[in-house]
Amino acid sequence: MAYVDGFVVPLPTKNLDAYLDMSRRCGAIWREHGALEFRECIGDDVKPGKLTSFPQSVNLEDGETVVFSWIVYESRARRDAVNDKVMSDPRMADMMKPENLPFDGKRMIYGGFEMRIDL
Repeated sequence: MAYVDGFVVPLPTKNLDAYLDMSRRCGAIWREHGALEFRECIGDDVKPGKLTSFPQSVNLEDGETVVFSWIVYESRARRDAVNDKVMSDPRMADMMKPENLPFDGKRMIYGGFEMRIDL
């Protein structure tokens, strides 16, 4: 069964084009190194909740939207190998500097998930 890295990101809407440009470049690199899928979804119907919500999870501020993203791999071992290659790829160096990110990386939520059902 596959393995998935998931991300929730607070994105200033004014930086949407810069984010999508960065994401296209990153996605191509991840796929080149072995990721099976690379998905970026921009919030369209993500209302604040009373107890929990996507906006609350990233402390969403005025002028921001939520991005929900995921990358699919063959397995966790394959994910680890792909990520090692991606992080050492010189094309990633400038994009990984916090000052170059089009969002606040400190409020990004991410983690790895073992896929159990794939219909």
